[in-house]
Amino acid sequence: MNDTFPRVEDGDGRFGLVERVRFGDLDAMQHMNNVEFLRYFETTRIAYITSLFPEHEPTGRRVFGFIFAECLISYRSPAHFGEEIRTRCWVREIGSSSVKLGFEMHALGEERLVAEGYGVLVGYDYDKGASQKLPDAVRERLAQDLG
Repeated sequence: MNDTFPRVEDGDGRFGLVERVRFGDLDAMQHMNNVEFLRYFETTRIAYITSLFPEHEPTGRRVFGFIFAECLISYRSPAHFGEEIRTRCWVREIGSSSVKLGFEMHALGEERLVAEGYGVLVGYDYDKGASQKLPDAVRERLAQDLG
């Protein structure tokens, strides 16, 4: 068994990242705090985009990049200390200047759905400080993962 976290799983045709719920992820009710759901999705989203675009540096300033514009999380069941959570991420829609990524989180073992939702990334020109259309090469690569 691989006890290294987070770990990448690319099964079922969707990119996935597995993380173990840490003590610091819990709230006063002893389940994963709502803020952590977004953090798990964000970690998976960055790893997914990096897998599609290895040259992408999430912290590097460049002419083209992405900014996170919108997120919806539907909470389905609590996650508890020590559980392994698989967060899957995939391309749901591609617009002229944005991409909507779907995600879902499952507690491994029982495959219980913990949360699902989406995030919208907008193409961004860091030099101009403005949104921009997705370059054709980016759109083409994203289209390969659509669905």
